Amino acid sequence: MNIMLFHSAQGLRPAVHAAADRLRAAGHEVHVPDLYDGRTADTVEEGMKIKEEIGSDELLRRAVVASAPYSEGGLVYAGFSLGGSLAQNLALADEKARGLLLLHGTSDIADEASVDDLPVQLHVADPDPFEPHDWLNAWYLRMRRAGADVEVFRYAGAGHLYTDPDLPDFDAEAAEQTWRVALGFIESL
Repeated sequence: MNIMLFHSAQGLRPAVHAAADRLRAAGHEVHVPDLYDGRTADTVEEGMKIKEEIGSDELLRRAVVASAPYSEGGLVYAGFSLGGSLAQNLALADEKARGLLLLHGTSDIADEASVDDLPVQLHVADPDPFEPHDWLNAWYLRMRRAGADVEVFRYAGAGHLYTDPDLPDFDAEAAEQTWRVALGFIESL
């Protein structure tokens, strides 16, 4: 499977490369664009400052440019937190998208969004300050209404970016379960 994996607001950290390596070890081709041009942040707040400096429209443009050479063959879009938001926007706009894997983040959905049974899997902390329950419930209903086939996995007590072993949010058990389920999801596409 051909996978486009987008980093979080904290940039292209070692955990993103480790995730890509894990997916490659399972036999997938993985592309990991650096949307921040080498900049990384130690905290979400620092990462959001970088995001704001670059701008949401420019980040989306960079994600589109990174994906364009591979989209014709059908991509699985994936991303961490902010990267999940970007992945979701691209997957909903790409009629050849094979699937959408969201780790720690979602995005708003345009009213006119429509897909043909796009497989979507979301893994998120429970609770998550960036993805509160009422938002996730509305997001789920809107994704279903758009035509997506959605699965949501919530991890009680985990921190927001619980798959990153270098951050305080890390939860080894939740991270391992996430990767086990996510790899099965990608294999099923």
